[in-house]
Amino acid sequence: MVKLTINGKKYDLDVNPQMPLLWAIRDIAKLTGTKFGCGKGLCGACTVHLDGKPTRSCITPVNAALKSKITTIEGLSKHNDHPLQLAWHEHNVPQCGYCQSGQLMTAAGLLSEHQSPTDEQINQAMSGNLCRCGTYPRIKAAIKTAAKHANQIEIKQDLSPVIAER
Repeated sequence: MVKLTINGKKYDLDVNPQMPLLWAIRDIAKLTGTKFGCGKGLCGACTVHLDGKPTRSCITPVNAALKSKITTIEGLSKHNDHPLQLAWHEHNVPQCGYCQSGQLMTAAGLLSEHQSPTDEQINQAMSGNLCRCGTYPRIKAAIKTAAKHANQIEIKQDLSPVIAER
């Protein structure tokens, strides 16, 4: 029995600690938003966050995640209202949709490190996530929109106490 914390919830899972984390998340914890792609960590469809860092769950054994906070696409936001999810919708990014959870988790990792990423930073961060439908221009546009929205939210939050004092 292993204990994992996924999306803030504790799970006791009867799995082999060497099992790929992807299968523990999908098949045992029943969080099916994370997808199986290549099984070799090359396509990014299985991307989740371990302690906020994008990680390929298909090549990460369960025992590597025992002390980490795991976030899946289901945990990115409570009401699908993360700035990236809103921007994805605004730009009509998904086509077949298969790679999108991995794309979103990688993009969320990018925005957590760079609030206003450059084209080069976006290209570099997203280069390991493959999209068979070729939605790359829409993904890039959505990331830029999400960065703007996220920055506006932060600015409003930063200004609130100042406005309240006036």
